[in-house]
Amino acid sequence: MTSKTSPESPLPIRTVLQMVGGWIGRLGTVWVEGEITELSARGGTVFLTLRDPVANVSARVTAPRGVYEATVPRPSNGSRVVMHVKPDFWVNRGSFAFTALEMRPVGVGEMLVRLERLRQLLAAEGLFNADRKRRLPFLPGTIGLICGRESAAERDVLENSRRRWPAVKFKVEEVAVQGPYAVGEVTEALRKLDADPAVEVIVIARGGGSLEDLLPFSDETLVRAVAACRTPVVSAIGHEQDSPLLDLVADVRASTPTDAAKKVVPDVGEQLTLIRQLRDRGRRVLSGWLDREMSWLTSVRSRPSLADPVRELERRAEQAEALRDRARRALSGSLDRAEDDLAHLRARLVALSPAATLERGYAIVQHPSGEVVRLARDVKPGSRLTIRLSDDRLHVRTEEPDATD
Repeated sequence: MTSKTSPESPLPIRTVLQMVGGWIGRLGTVWVEGEITELSARGGTVFLTLRDPVANVSARVTAPRGVYEATVPRPSNGSRVVMHVKPDFWVNRGSFAFTALEMRPVGVGEMLVRLERLRQLLAAEGLFNADRKRRLPFLPGTIGLICGRESAAERDVLENSRRRWPAVKFKVEEVAVQGPYAVGEVTEALRKLDADPAVEVIVIARGGGSLEDLLPFSDETLVRAVAACRTPVVSAIGHEQDSPLLDLVADVRASTPTDAAKKVVPDVGEQLTLIRQLRDRGRRVLSGWLDREMSWLTSVRSRPSLADPVRELERRAEQAEALRDRARRALSGSLDRAEDDLAHLRARLVALSPAATLERGYAIVQHPSGEVVRLARDVKPGSRLTIRLSDDRLHVRTEEPDATD
């Protein structure tokens, strides 16, 4: 219940703290889960901090030494535990902490179940989809490497990469790769390298270890940080059989740190061999093409039209002359036949012409109107007639017909 206070009627601090203690006491006992950090023992009491592995949240916990020592296996810094606790508020100091009544370590089986639940959750969000994974650059200018301090994984990546490509450059971030600080340090190094424009690919490397040792690389915070990176990320955690969630979200998964070096940096010897093979192949292709073109050119040059172009012109000239002579013969023959036809037609016309009849001694008698006299009875006595001869005309007048005629 909220107390009514004012500047004129304030509450004593002891009253307020007692009220806070009463509110906290109403929570009762609860089961909580977290990761142990800052573990220390003094006398009969064990002091520790219980940290949430996902959010940046922690709380102080005190446990009687008997409760702590009864836990098998005995937890240490970085251990995941489930505790039955009750909240305590010390009024005289105004401080809050949990008191552990029972402590249980999270077993491997239970951790695997929880990792599977987290995997399903992240997969449902699409963080493991193949279409969001990016291709690695062929030859990165600078490679970011996140690894343990002076670790074998660091040596494997650096030595194998430089053996494959001596000029390769690295920017190394050495961090804790197990324990309570691993997630925070790895995440911070990842963000630092991702913000560097010179870094073209980031490798997160660690040697093998137990499931508990590799738990930081299945942490939800780190997995989401890798998914948010703009720079391609290569996961090289543990050995072939190890499979933290980081492998699923990374753009490329390497089975070992040595394998990561092979995937990130090309082998200079292999590239030189490939260049030599491609150059030889290009030379063969170009030589084959030139041979084919030379064969075609030789074939074209061997044709009569190109081998002796004047002879081809002469042949064409002969063909033209032959066609001209043929045309002349055809035209001459046509003219001769037409002349013969014309002579025959003229002869027929001459034979049928009245003038030819007159030349044989005949005459044509015509009325003045030009009408031909065909019968004697058609002419009256005293009529004027025209007699047409072969060479001239006569004009006559008729008389009575002769009775003897």
